[in-house]
Amino acid sequence: MSDRPHVGVTREFLGLPAFRTAAKTALGDPVLRRNLAHATGTIRAKRAAAVGELDNWEELRLAAEAIKDAALHRLDEHLEAFEANATAAGATVHWARDAEEANGIVVDLVRAQGADEVVKVKSMATQEIELNEALAAAGIDAWETDLAELIVQLGGDWPSHILVPAIHRNRAEVREIFLREMGRVGRPAAEDLTDEPKRLAEAARLHLREKFLRARVAVSGANFAIADTGSLVVVESEGNGRMCLTLPETLISVVGIEKVLPSWRDLEVFLQVLPRSSTGERENPYTSVWTGPVAGDGPQNVHIVLLDNGRTRVLADPEGRAALRCIRCSACLNVCPVYERTGGHAYGSVYPGPIGAVLTPQLRGTGSDIDKSLPFASSLCGACFDVCPVRIDIPSMLVHLRTRVIDERRGGVPSGEQVAMTAASWTFAGPRRWAAAGRAVAMVGKALRSKRLGSRQVLRRLPWPVRAWSQARDAPVPPAESFRSWWQRTGGGHE
Repeated sequence: MSDRPHVGVTREFLGLPAFRTAAKTALGDPVLRRNLAHATGTIRAKRAAAVGELDNWEELRLAAEAIKDAALHRLDEHLEAFEANATAAGATVHWARDAEEANGIVVDLVRAQGADEVVKVKSMATQEIELNEALAAAGIDAWETDLAELIVQLGGDWPSHILVPAIHRNRAEVREIFLREMGRVGRPAAEDLTDEPKRLAEAARLHLREKFLRARVAVSGANFAIADTGSLVVVESEGNGRMCLTLPETLISVVGIEKVLPSWRDLEVFLQVLPRSSTGERENPYTSVWTGPVAGDGPQNVHIVLLDNGRTRVLADPEGRAALRCIRCSACLNVCPVYERTGGHAYGSVYPGPIGAVLTPQLRGTGSDIDKSLPFASSLCGACFDVCPVRIDIPSMLVHLRTRVIDERRGGVPSGEQVAMTAASWTFAGPRRWAAAGRAVAMVGKALRSKRLGSRQVLRRLPWPVRAWSQARDAPVPPAESFRSWWQRTGGGHE
């Protein structure tokens, strides 16, 4: 029996199609849409109930925003303080400019321990740098221990949600994955396994237990890093993270540099807003904190990899740096009408949904088709800002990034959209041109209504050159008279 993970898909995100193309595929999958609608609806309701218990929720949001902004404003100082205090506590701190450096550091540390496998705490940062793939290339097995991440890994799949990576799977699908794949990489699922949640959780627990007990190295991320003590904090709901953080001899934590908070006092605010925004709970079932190694208790070799990977570039953009406030709660995904209908895979990133639409193009740049399309993967309804516990103005940031994408396209052969916008700009700039356009549209409307459209209020498909616009939306039937003509005819509305 091979103990190597069965992974049928690699995360070559940059080769994926643009959001609009990927979303069209997702919209045609009724099972996916049903799973997403049920899961996001449930999480939304839980969050609303938990937030509704607090009279000072908006004050907490304002405090979280202020703390994060202050930390980012003096990020260099806080990072140096964190390194000094973590080192004094016995940890070894490494700095990584990009994914390649971070992966190289982790691979070398695992090899130095003579290990050929690691157990992992759920971590967005390690997914971002594709650490599992780098470890596999070095002959090292990486076992995901979060239940949803385990489902994704065994299914050879991609995560599709920040908090619930397997949100696109239902219980029946999870059962089939466990029955088919667990035996290939370890303890098999029971032959009489049902899709009852309790039985599925039991199968995962038994499968993972042998990996926890034999693993010599663990890899984690961190929700927060406390500068004045050099401590790392992980919050979770299952307890698998604590197993990884306490049983192995060596612990390697990959932490984005934006996770630093100045002091313990700052953490108090986030331990209130994070659980309510993510899982709809008053507090996280497990909050683990570690400050270097402790003799005879837990890992004796503690390493921390501080990851940049584009974050300083984001920090340098006054209009985009607020994205670094994100605490990965996923509240914006759960209220987004676009995400609910397309799922996370359409975003082509480990950061899906509204926050992914603004964070990914800043971290990776807008050189690929998928990254250029992400700022447009939104209706700009504003629901994401309303629920964000750190008040990231995602709609304004999306407009900023759309402007950047358009500016980068200037020059060369114009696209159809650019031609249409140039024509619209020319029309809107002159009163006479605008009036003539209004008369022309009214003539079209009058002609259409003369064909006895009856009660129809929309046109299903427009002719070329605007046909592409109407493929995904209905156009209203133009009125038989423009407002300007009506106003002039009636003397200002006094017929």
